[in-house]
Amino acid sequence: MRIISFSVDGIHQAASRGLYAWLAQQQADIICLQDLRTSAVEMEQADFSLDGYFSYFFDSGQKHYSGVAIYTRFQPKAVIYGLGFTSGVDMEGRYLQVDYEGYSIGSLLAPSASAANECLDVKTQFFDDLQALLYKISHKRRNFIFCGNWAVAHKPQDVELAVQSQTMPGFLPREQLWLTQVFNRLGYCDAFRHYNRDGGEYTWWPSGTPGQGGGWRTDFQIASGALKHKVDCAQIYKKQVFSSHLPVVIDYDILDLNQIHQGRPARAWG
Repeated sequence: MRIISFSVDGIHQAASRGLYAWLAQQQADIICLQDLRTSAVEMEQADFSLDGYFSYFFDSGQKHYSGVAIYTRFQPKAVIYGLGFTSGVDMEGRYLQVDYEGYSIGSLLAPSASAANECLDVKTQFFDDLQALLYKISHKRRNFIFCGNWAVAHKPQDVELAVQSQTMPGFLPREQLWLTQVFNRLGYCDAFRHYNRDGGEYTWWPSGTPGQGGGWRTDFQIASGALKHKVDCAQIYKKQVFSSHLPVVIDYDILDLNQIHQGRPARAWG
């Protein structure tokens, strides 16, 4: 099963740079997009569809802000909008999930912060709530894969200028610790890093231009621990630039794939 996760910096811009032509060639089973910066209605009216996929969108209700999408070859048993948090930030088009028999795949756009201000407080609360949720569902007999722009980096090898970035939101000590707890205490897996331990693997550039120095790896597919040894291949696609982020492409060797595909195949558009 191939899953692609990508934060697009606005779907109109990414589409104009050839994103959908590229996606159509990838033979992905599930595609998770974040930061659409448009409404679900506009997504449908502009025909941001992919031949052979069911598509689901969740917007923020605010113009040019947030929004997530999932494209899937097989119709899910259920679609979940939001994480169920009491804070208003949860309903800003930040999380969308498709459920299958025994598996759930989510598209996540975490809040970001640029300085130690109220935005950072909002981000901290979101991650505290998310960690509590991850702990709760870790006891379920269900496999989860959370794909998205997490707005945090984990270790020094995930930030090109790590020493200079220690005081920047996104790489603060408590943010690094948060991810460490998710992986070590709660038992989840950084799917990309389980397969690829190399340095220099970044997915986002604050400058807005991939490859132009100062890269961070803030885009993850965080999977249930049971899927750790199911990661067959993982890569960051670097040949084309669609946004300030790069797509994360991971193949999972899920032998009981038929369980996921309980839904009927998607009909071709048109």
